[in-house]
Amino acid sequence: MKMTTRIEHINVTVSDPDSTAAMLEKLLGWKVRWSGVSIDNGYTVHVGDADHYLALYNPAITPKAANKSYSMVIGLNHIALVVNDLNAIEQKVIALGYTPINHGDYEPGRRFYLKDENNIEFEFVSYY
Repeated sequence: MKMTTRIEHINVTVSDPDSTAAMLEKLLGWKVRWSGVSIDNGYTVHVGDADHYLALYNPAITPKAANKSYSMVIGLNHIALVVNDLNAIEQKVIALGYTPINHGDYEPGRRFYLKDENNIEFEFVSYY
């Protein structure tokens, strides 16, 4: 069986998730898929289509706005990738010397995360 992978979502910190989602809805025809309280009592809006989305996160303590993204670190929180065989990916992760963390089963799938040497968090998810 050939391994398939696609990006499901990218989670970024923004100053106003609702405003950013509204802009993306207008520009791209995307729709808000979900919004609500998320990690550390922050607020997240998922905006996209049936196959992919951006998770627009704002922490409980409002971050300062960035004037020029290329001269500073941006709030990339994690990159999620949908895979068709979560167990096989986990074995590859371990074989490469990474430690899978934060395993979770949830409707409608399962997931785990890893942090790479750049401290980038990747989520691997498989749907039932």
